[in-house]
Amino acid sequence: MVEKIINTGILSFGMSGKLFQAPFLQVHSGFELTAVVERTTKKAKQIYPHIKSYDSVEALLLDPEIELVVVNTPNFTHFDFAKKALHANKHVLIEKPFCVTTQEANELFTLARKKGKHVLPYQNRRYDSDFLSVKKVLESGKLGTLVEAHFRYDRYRHHIGPKVAKESPVPGSGLLYDLGPHLLDAAIALFGYPIEWRKNTGQFRPNTQVDDYAHIHLLYPEGFQVFITMSMLVVEPQASFVLNGSKGSYIKQRTDIQETQLLDGMSPDHPNFGVEDTHKNGILYTMNEKGEKQQEETDSITSNYLHLFDAVYKTLVENIPYPVSEEDILQQLEILEA
Repeated sequence: MVEKIINTGILSFGMSGKLFQAPFLQVHSGFELTAVVERTTKKAKQIYPHIKSYDSVEALLLDPEIELVVVNTPNFTHFDFAKKALHANKHVLIEKPFCVTTQEANELFTLARKKGKHVLPYQNRRYDSDFLSVKKVLESGKLGTLVEAHFRYDRYRHHIGPKVAKESPVPGSGLLYDLGPHLLDAAIALFGYPIEWRKNTGQFRPNTQVDDYAHIHLLYPEGFQVFITMSMLVVEPQASFVLNGSKGSYIKQRTDIQETQLLDGMSPDHPNFGVEDTHKNGILYTMNEKGEKQQEETDSITSNYLHLFDAVYKTLVENIPYPVSEEDILQQLEILEA
C-alpha cells in the first residue's frame, strides 16, 4: 500500500501528455490522473472517462484537489506556467527543457522553497535501456581511463514540422533546446560538470527559422572530452553512444523501445514493456594480454519510465532527494543558453 495518492493534473494532451505522462500516472499506484487541459478537442476524456478536462491552465490550477501539475506545454511557456502552479501551491514536474534560462530556473527553485513545494525536471532518458547500458559499462571499469565520448541524436526530417512553437524563432525553440537537454543530462549524469565547453548550431533545411543541427564540445579534467551532436538531416542514424578509453571501446545504438511501445498502445505495466530488441545490444571491444582484440555483446537492460515517477513520488511524499539536482539543471541551461 502506498502512503498517499497524489492527485495530478497535466497541462497539455499532445504527444508528451498522451505518451509520456498520462499512461504512467494511470498505472502508478501513487498517483491519480485527475485532470488535463484540453482547449479544443477532448481526446483525454475518450481514453480516461473519469478525468476532468479543463479549457484553460488557469481553471486547472484553481482545482483544490490537484497537488502535482505536469508542465508539458511549449518550451517558452514552461517558466510562466510553473511559476503560476507554484503560486497556486502545487508541486510541479516540468518537461524538458526545464525552462529557457538559468535566471528562470533559479527563480523557480527559489519560489518553490519559499512555498514549501518541489519543482522537478522530467528527464526520462535517464531511464532508457541505452543510457543504463552505457552506465553499466562505465561502472565496470572495462574501458579504463576515458579518452573521449560521442553522444548523438539523429533524425531525418527535411520538411518544416507542423508544431509552430518548435519551428518558430521564439525562446527555447529549435533542435538545441529540443534534444540538447537529453544529451547534456546524460553527460552530466555520467561524467559530472565540464570545466569548459564550445557550442555550434546550424540551419540547413529549406526555409527553416530555427536551428536543425547542433554540436556541443565538453572538456573535462585530465583531457577527457565529450562530443554531443544532434541533427535533423541524418538519413542513416549513427551509433548514439561511442566511448573510447585506455582499455576498450563501447558502441551502443539508440533504443526508443518505450516510445515505440507507447505509440503502439502498450501499457507501461505490460510484462514486455521496456524490453529491448537483442539486435540493439551494445558491443564492447577490449584488448587481451596478448594484444588481441576481444568483442563482447552486452546484455540489454530493461527499464521503464515508471521509475521516474517512483522518484517523483519518493521526493514528494518521503522527501528523498530527486536524482536530477538543481545544480544539474542549472549547468545544463548554462550550456544551452551560452
